[in-house]
Amino acid sequence: MAIKSISSESSKKNILAGSSSTTESTPVLALKEIVANLCREQNKIQNLLSSLGFALRSFNNLNQFLELAPLMAARVTDADCSALILVNNSGYLSLEQLHCQDHQMNQEIREAISSVINKTNNKQINSILSTSLDEKISNVLGKKSCLYSTPILVKNVERGRIYIFSSDSEYSWTQTKRKLLQLVSDQTSVAIANNELTVELRSKERQDRELEIASEIQLRLLPRQCPKIKGVNLAARCQTASRVGGDYYDFIPTNYDQFLQNKDFKQDDRFTCVPWSIVIGDVMGKGVPAGLIMTMTRGMLRAEVLHRHSPAQILQHLNHFMYVDLDNSHRFVTLFYSEYNPQNGCLSYSNAAHNPPLLWKGAAHNIQKLDTEGMLIGLDPDSQYEDGQVQLSSGDVVLYYTDGFTDAVNKKGLRFDEKNLIKVFEEGCQKYKNSQEILDYVFNQIENFVGSENDDNDDMTLVVMQIE
Repeated sequence: MAIKSISSESSKKNILAGSSSTTESTPVLALKEIVANLCREQNKIQNLLSSLGFALRSFNNLNQFLELAPLMAARVTDADCSALILVNNSGYLSLEQLHCQDHQMNQEIREAISSVINKTNNKQINSILSTSLDEKISNVLGKKSCLYSTPILVKNVERGRIYIFSSDSEYSWTQTKRKLLQLVSDQTSVAIANNELTVELRSKERQDRELEIASEIQLRLLPRQCPKIKGVNLAARCQTASRVGGDYYDFIPTNYDQFLQNKDFKQDDRFTCVPWSIVIGDVMGKGVPAGLIMTMTRGMLRAEVLHRHSPAQILQHLNHFMYVDLDNSHRFVTLFYSEYNPQNGCLSYSNAAHNPPLLWKGAAHNIQKLDTEGMLIGLDPDSQYEDGQVQLSSGDVVLYYTDGFTDAVNKKGLRFDEKNLIKVFEEGCQKYKNSQEILDYVFNQIENFVGSENDDNDDMTLVVMQIE
């Protein structure tokens, strides 16, 4: 009996000990389960956000990313539904994307958001992205869903909102969920900003290509080389401040039919004995608008030269025909038109408020200005112009130029001005006996004056005409 009693007591102790061990292990197991759940949840969130980051780096189409954003927002916040509302440049709202597993809830939320957006857009309110929008959607839905949102900011401007909805009455909006939704919103903001930068870059590339084409066309319209004129040595260069410039120069043969029919000239010499028009002009402004005006001026002037009027009449007719277009564009053209006859060495000219060309008299070693009275082309439709003439002799040099030379400014803010140009031109005529060398010398002097760091100057054009 004693043995049985001892055995019974021992069994009771073992049972109590086992029960105590089981009781102690239950909290540990529960804690491990909680930790495991948290790890799984954390891994799920990390995977979702990694997917969102991958999409941000990989998607070339913004719409693809916007389709993904509400899905991610709903999953990282354990919500039933998520919606993305954006505002366009005109200030109008649109429901960009809506993700919801439940069809009935999807329909209700879509109708509620659409109703609020339509009413808001009809009022044409620009500052429509605010908490008042949340209240309006919440009022339409009533107590059917819990609603939370966060703004989408691009360059500190609210461009939309991302919403989450839950039909669970016990759904809790924690600080963690708020941060996760904000993270999705920030990624969406980056995607929108990247897309706008891409669009802007493509637009700039397209504009650059158009400017390149315009520059090519303008270069083709300018003379590719100087013509061969009997007894004359010519050189010319146009250096634009931007891709497309407003400076213009041209060489136009005039009244050459009689020379082609004259058998006294050899076939190769007939064209060199033709009177030639030598023109230089400047359109007010720079870039494409000035380039377009320059192109129009070139075409109309070449057509007008065929009528064989005097230089003053040519400028008068050109001004009359171009006035309306120039007045509408609020631009003007300065133009110096001259005709040189290689048979008698006479240079006839007329000036429409352009910088008067400089004439170096080789025999007298002095400089004269070739100028006549005349207004800008496009300023007054009834402007009158004057004719002028000068007899050129061997050793004489004429310098046609645009105001890009006299208006050139160095790093100290000093202008090159006409006085310095006259000095440099005189030095070039004394040092060199070739028009190209004189032109290069003038350009080199102006470049040394301005300096390589200053690129804020105007278009520069020179034509050097030397009588051999």
